[in-house]
Amino acid sequence: MSTSTDLPYRPNVGIALFNREGKLFLAQRADLPGHIWQCPQGGIDEGENLEQAAWREMMEEIGTNKAVLLAMRPGWVSYDLPPHLLGRSLGGRYRGQKQRWLVFGFTGKESDFNLGLQTPPEFNDWRWVGVREALDGHYDLGIKRKLYETLLPELKRLFDKAPQGWWLQTPAKLR
Repeated sequence: MSTSTDLPYRPNVGIALFNREGKLFLAQRADLPGHIWQCPQGGIDEGENLEQAAWREMMEEIGTNKAVLLAMRPGWVSYDLPPHLLGRSLGGRYRGQKQRWLVFGFTGKESDFNLGLQTPPEFNDWRWVGVREALDGHYDLGIKRKLYETLLPELKRLFDKAPQGWWLQTPAKLR
């Protein structure tokens, strides 16, 4: 009998998208019961690097790529699926996901977001929220709560180190 530790982690990219005021893009999952909120994220396709995967996932899930890449968090973080989801979620082939996180600054207008590009859509609502607000219990972060409690403040610190005027840059990584 195999256990969860016999299964690999699915390689994944996470997107921390901040607006000029330092608020984080948080979206409500359309495909989960309850009101689960998260940052955009998704699998890394074969042959893709982290940045390519992040740009693709951003466009697929939230319908825009009006952003600049500000930072990449070093190292992988992982989370395990709860036992009741093992063998059901992620095609039943993974014990959870290992993620690399990229920090983006949003350069567009709110009307640039389009949650309906995927069928069915992954998200049905979104908000700009402060990192503390995201973690204070007002938003149900589901199985990612523990991960986000450590990760989101760190991603906000990376965002805060971005150079002044980043929103005037073209959609590319700042050097």
